[in-house]
Amino acid sequence: MPSSSQSRYIRLEVISGKNLQVPSWRFPAGIYVSINVDSRRCWKSATCVLSSDESVTWGNTVTLSSEASATLSVEIRASYELGRMLGRGEVIGELQMSWDELLNHGDEPFDLSFPPIRDVCPSLTLRAAILHDCDDQDSAMSDSLEDCEITRDTDAGHAQFAEYMTSEEVSHLNDAVQHFQLVLDQCPVGHPDHAAALTNLAYARLAGYIQNHLQDINTTTSLFHESLALRPQGHPDHASSLYNLIRALIWRYNKESTTVYIHESAQLCCKLLPLCPEGTYLRDIRVDSVVDYVITNLPVDGSDAGIHLRRIMLEICPVGQQHRQKALDKLSWSLVVRFKQRGNVDDIDESIHLRREAVSLCPEVHSHYDSYLNNLALSLLTRFDHQGKPNDLDEAISLYEEALHLCPVGKESRDVSLDNLGGALVTRFNKYGDIDDITGAISLHREALKLHPPGHPRRGATLNKLALALKNRYDLLHVSKDIYEAIDHYRECLRLVQHDHPGHHVALFSLSSALCSRFTHTLKNEDVEEAIDLCQKSLAILPSLHPERYYSYLWLTNAYLPRYQIQHNPADLSLAVENFRLASGHPTQGFPHRIQTALHWVTAAESHQHDSALEAYQVCLELFDSHAMTRSSITSRREAATAFHSAHSLPVDAASCAIRRGSLRRAVELMEQGRGQQWSLASRLKTPVEDLESTNSKLAHNYLELSKRVSNAAQSSATVTDRAAADRAATEYRRLTRQWEAVVAEIRDIRAFSRFLLPPLYEDLQTAARQGPVIILIASQYSCSAIIIPTSGEPHHVPLSSVTLADLKTLKNRFTRAIRHASRMNPRESRTDLIVLLRTIWDEIMLPIVKVLEYVLELKHRSRIWLCPTAAFTSIPLHAANPCQTKADRSGKEPCLEDLYICSYTPTLSALVRSRQMMKKRVPPSFVAIGQGQPGAGKGKALLTVDSELELVHKLVPVTANRTTISGDAATRTGALEALEKNTWVHLACHGKQDPTQPYNSHFVMRDEHLTLLDIMEKDIPHAEFAFLSACHTAVGDEKTPDEVIHLAAGLQFSGFKSVIGTLWEVDDGVAKHIVEAFYKYMFMDLKDGAGVVMDCSKAAWALNCATHAVKTKVPLEQRIVFIHIGV
Repeated sequence: MPSSSQSRYIRLEVISGKNLQVPSWRFPAGIYVSINVDSRRCWKSATCVLSSDESVTWGNTVTLSSEASATLSVEIRASYELGRMLGRGEVIGELQMSWDELLNHGDEPFDLSFPPIRDVCPSLTLRAAILHDCDDQDSAMSDSLEDCEITRDTDAGHAQFAEYMTSEEVSHLNDAVQHFQLVLDQCPVGHPDHAAALTNLAYARLAGYIQNHLQDINTTTSLFHESLALRPQGHPDHASSLYNLIRALIWRYNKESTTVYIHESAQLCCKLLPLCPEGTYLRDIRVDSVVDYVITNLPVDGSDAGIHLRRIMLEICPVGQQHRQKALDKLSWSLVVRFKQRGNVDDIDESIHLRREAVSLCPEVHSHYDSYLNNLALSLLTRFDHQGKPNDLDEAISLYEEALHLCPVGKESRDVSLDNLGGALVTRFNKYGDIDDITGAISLHREALKLHPPGHPRRGATLNKLALALKNRYDLLHVSKDIYEAIDHYRECLRLVQHDHPGHHVALFSLSSALCSRFTHTLKNEDVEEAIDLCQKSLAILPSLHPERYYSYLWLTNAYLPRYQIQHNPADLSLAVENFRLASGHPTQGFPHRIQTALHWVTAAESHQHDSALEAYQVCLELFDSHAMTRSSITSRREAATAFHSAHSLPVDAASCAIRRGSLRRAVELMEQGRGQQWSLASRLKTPVEDLESTNSKLAHNYLELSKRVSNAAQSSATVTDRAAADRAATEYRRLTRQWEAVVAEIRDIRAFSRFLLPPLYEDLQTAARQGPVIILIASQYSCSAIIIPTSGEPHHVPLSSVTLADLKTLKNRFTRAIRHASRMNPRESRTDLIVLLRTIWDEIMLPIVKVLEYVLELKHRSRIWLCPTAAFTSIPLHAANPCQTKADRSGKEPCLEDLYICSYTPTLSALVRSRQMMKKRVPPSFVAIGQGQPGAGKGKALLTVDSELELVHKLVPVTANRTTISGDAATRTGALEALEKNTWVHLACHGKQDPTQPYNSHFVMRDEHLTLLDIMEKDIPHAEFAFLSACHTAVGDEKTPDEVIHLAAGLQFSGFKSVIGTLWEVDDGVAKHIVEAFYKYMFMDLKDGAGVVMDCSKAAWALNCATHAVKTKVPLEQRIVFIHIGV
């Protein structure tokens, strides 16, 4: 190696650095290395961004000459500018070394360690090699930075600031601020270093503000704002300027709690995060911490602007980003708040979606996993409260139980899980009435209250929940100590929740509710007076559309109505009704609560004979309609309708009310609106719009297109089992439904279509009687009667004064027993029990109606009539009414109903109107006979005569029709559905099963899978004409909904078949073939020898009437009257 006195050329490679901490803790824009050979000549590496592990990789090389000096200086410096640099930055480390020390490592890289910073030594990795020949050794060297006053003051400011941050001595801060101020004075507006000078001064001032050594934060943030304005997007120091301003705003918010500063921080974070690559010190150490702070501390704000900001915060935290879980959680809380303010279910749906993702991102071992479970459960329970879907309640309770399991005694968050699960059990108790739920809830809340002694911030909430549970138990069991304890807890809660508390209104109406309950026990007027006052105070606090105004209206009804019942002041009844009206009409409260209130209104109005009864019924029916429309599938609509146990009689009670008030037209309209609800909701999407097309073809096209999309969305949602996917499907269905409703509203703006898809008026419904009167039989708890709708003119009321609803239920049960008994009798035995019952139907029900038909309407014998039975009437064979006695002159039997008239049934008036309208579209007839006599194991006994019945039918059908037969292995669910779609006439011989728990699962038994009512309803077969259902129980309705006409025959009519033969009970296939043979002989008697007369499905009622008369000697009574005709 040459001696040190010789001149040498050395290639020095600066490879990397690590543990590069800045003494002042300030975030550096970059790190560089400076090699100083003498006071005049130095080399400066590239300024590179610091990595999150506090390392830098340079890979820069310089050629140095040892001639000028025996030593060299190596410095690591932090630069606070990536662009034009002001001063030389802050020193991280500095070493003086000889050339021999540099060359003492051969050609291998070596680490050069610097004095420690915060107990860690920064280091550089270098490689040095001697060059034996160098023509341009000084090319990489440059003159030292000009040692001007700006540079000196800047460097001195950095040095003093580092001293301040190490020692916290204010004198160093003052010196740093003074130096930086001098630099700013020398770099006025327009100077290229003005922004850098502003930043240095602002940063030092901010540090003093954080340590409470300086107070003027306004000037500091102004300096940062000004600097950022000079470094717009695209400037190399734009990101660091954003970060510095965010940091200043966060500290200001931290000290002043003024939301404008945290909001601005959030907005700036949204701009900053995309500019910071993963893995950089700025991103992982600095920016992530401020983003975390902003996400955590940004107030939960239900305003549109606040939620918009939260959405942006979530967008900058994509899947995989560490803050995404917290961003999801915080946005979900904002949506919950807005839902509680406005009642828009989209908000609670989205919160559930976000919280599901948050739970999925949280490991079960995470310390806050129970919190995420609790939050998701809260959203589900809130949605249940608004929409009434049982699955939401079940899932919420399951999640709450899991969360409580994760919070054993002693865990800090156990109190929250106790209260949450208790509240959910109260909700389930309110729905199902299980005493174990309310007992468990009270126990949980008592344990939570022990964890919330006086002074605890959550004591008020727990008191409120415990009081609610006690009040609800009192309302069930009437144990007086429960209501007294509840009131004590509510009063303490109200003292804790002052006027400025967001839950003050809840404390007010909650105490009111308990006082109302106690009033019914004590009859003390001061209780009800205070209850009214509390509710009025609650209303005064809340905006007009706040969802929780509903509860104040509700408890006002619970105050005024009991007081009226005791004191009989008409003003109290009027006030109760007014608050019923306000509560049931409150637009931002969920439909289940409003429906329940409207039902109570109905009960109160009927009980006290108030004039508002008819209005209350109308409100109920409209709310049911709106509630059902929110459900995407047919089955979920029925679920929504059956959730209200007192509502199944609503249509008949409404009609009875209208009759008692002398409004027969209104009775018909209300009956149709209520009974036809399930069908009308489904049929809306199939409504033909030919008339609209001629008026506004574009609007008609939009309507049809949206109807198709809504229908597809509904069918898709019905098959979804995953809960998250089901939520998404429901949201999409609701979005499309809103668009569909908007188009419907646009159609109604056209004068000629002002009632498009609205409940039909009497004038529209009367068209059902165009070919013969329709008789609606109303079975209400208030009265039983019939309304006869004639072909023209006013409807006729026929009181059935000798019949009550209880009588009809008894008659129905007696028929069931009589039919069962007859099925076990010898065909030749007399059906005495059955005959007695048919005579009862004639005497008590049909004779008064026949008298009006004969003597008032003067209807000719053998004319057609249509029966539209309701409630208990639907299970009684009205068409078979028979005096069963000999004429007075002994000339023969007194005529029965079917001797006098050709009887048909219709599930609703609209169904009959729709079928007649569709009769205009006729296509060449095609006939398919479908039979399945060997359904397979577990699906019913073999039907031995099915194949012979199919052969018989095939022979009787005119050769002019395109005839096919499907049986045996070919009679599958798919095969039957395809045959229904392709043929206009269908004969179906197989087992039929009515499902009493879910009528849409009622089915025909095929070879493989069941052909269900739901399968049939989902098909649209407008060209279909006639179906003969030679199967059991095909026309038996559903008693659990306000619409009792959900059965297989009605389903076929809905899908497009205009005329259907169905059955009321079990069919004996051994004798049914006689009726089938006679029916088709009469049906096609005019078509022998290929005559030119077309097959006419409107003859089916007449043909069935003739057939049952013709087989009297072959077929026992119960099997003759089992078949009924439905439709045109």
